[in-house]
Amino acid sequence: MNKQTFISAIAEKSALSKIDSKKALEAFMEVITEQLSIGEKVALTGFGAFSVSDRPERAGRNPQTQEAITIKASKAPKFKAGKELKESINQ
Repeated sequence: MNKQTFISAIAEKSALSKIDSKKALEAFMEVITEQLSIGEKVALTGFGAFSVSDRPERAGRNPQTQEAITIKASKAPKFKAGKELKESINQ
């Protein structure tokens, strides 16, 4: 499912127009992004939680040249599915 079909599905389930569904989805993504960028966790009870994971600096290897390189520290978004979501998928 891509973004356009997701917007269509939201519109169908919520009785909103596709334009309003697109605005709602974009607002949702914007809020999640803003909160994660300031280090906050976003928990949606029953669905799951979005958080940020810190990745420390580590040693790596360039696969083409086999040269040792240092991979700099970074932050990565993380999603952990909630109990209700897991249960509905496993039925």
